[in-house]
Amino acid sequence: MTVVSRVRSGAALLGPAFVAAIAYVDPGNVATNTAAGARYGYLLVWVLVVANVMAGLVQYLSAKLGLVTGRSLPEAVRDRVPRSVRLAYWGQAEVVAMATDLAEVIGGAIALNLLFDLPLLLGGVITGVASTVLLLIQDKRGQKPFERVITTLLVVIAIGFAAGLLVAPPSGEVVTGLVPRFDGAESVLLAAGMLGATVMPHAVYLHSALARDRHGRAPHLLRTTRVDVVTAMVLAGAVNLAMLLLAASALRDAPDVESLEGVHRAIGSELGGGIALLFAVGLLASGFASTAVGCYSGAVVLDGLLNTRVPLLTRRLVTLVPALAILVVGVDPTYALVLSQVVLSFGIPFALIPLVWLTARRDVMGEHVNHRAVTAAAILVAAAVIALNGALIYLTLTGS
Repeated sequence: MTVVSRVRSGAALLGPAFVAAIAYVDPGNVATNTAAGARYGYLLVWVLVVANVMAGLVQYLSAKLGLVTGRSLPEAVRDRVPRSVRLAYWGQAEVVAMATDLAEVIGGAIALNLLFDLPLLLGGVITGVASTVLLLIQDKRGQKPFERVITTLLVVIAIGFAAGLLVAPPSGEVVTGLVPRFDGAESVLLAAGMLGATVMPHAVYLHSALARDRHGRAPHLLRTTRVDVVTAMVLAGAVNLAMLLLAASALRDAPDVESLEGVHRAIGSELGGGIALLFAVGLLASGFASTAVGCYSGAVVLDGLLNTRVPLLTRRLVTLVPALAILVVGVDPTYALVLSQVVLSFGIPFALIPLVWLTARRDVMGEHVNHRAVTAAAILVAAAVIALNGALIYLTLTGS
């Protein structure tokens, strides 16, 4: 086999990590990363770098579990806990799925409002319909076409959020942002929010199923999976970094950048309508793709924990209706996004702790059990993510 043939055959195995990576460039990330850059410049660049490394390790362990055991994370949990515990576990996961959909639907609705001046409720309905179409591709045509569509949307997201850097490139001060430090309690809160918007429960659940469904039980593909995860996470990390750098270079101390609408207006004012248009298109692609991936994850959790399959439309409505209800009531979209991140923070331990525990057990993973150093790193990552998300919950609820 020639080198070119080997590269092509290897590339054909990539894809699952790119679907999971959509969770790392969703509207919640847009809100937190642009706020970080606008308020603190390059100060919190290091947070994104650390968060991306953490997320890469977590996503690899999730894919590894699926490839080695042939079971998704929810299925592996189901195998080891009684039904009463499974029901409670599913209940929290379902609430987290609703919170996930809330953030994604609101992001898509805001993007449609920015692009076409559509009411938020109508935009939310359109986002829900678009995500259902994406899910139908996966349901009817299989995982590979779905991966191609999601990867294409990921590229659109990257272009939309990075285009502004061509007009307002970052300064050499960006290097100083790699030094870990804070600037008061608000920067700590924002850093916790950035991390909370990066490591997402539904991406952890989903990746194990994506790798298993694409390749079956295939531990010999762990090396390829590492390439898949690293490539996808580098792209997602670059997109997140582009958001922060754009805000730091062009929106520093700009008024009203606490909301996505305010960020869009500031970009239009500072960089022109063309860049603002690309930003809105990127946000729309983020909303469409991330809500489809989030709903897919909800189906994986339901099937895995309770061994129950429901029709696609029913599954879509379960998490879409609460999001639309929030829009009907007229809750402030920015407040709803913050609230969704808090709920997601509650779900983090339920995804990370079982993942680290299972991949560290030889009776589960066999010869592919985590090396002690990997387990130690995973425990540190899980502890750090859980602690920071706990801080986010406390500071948000107390208003500190």
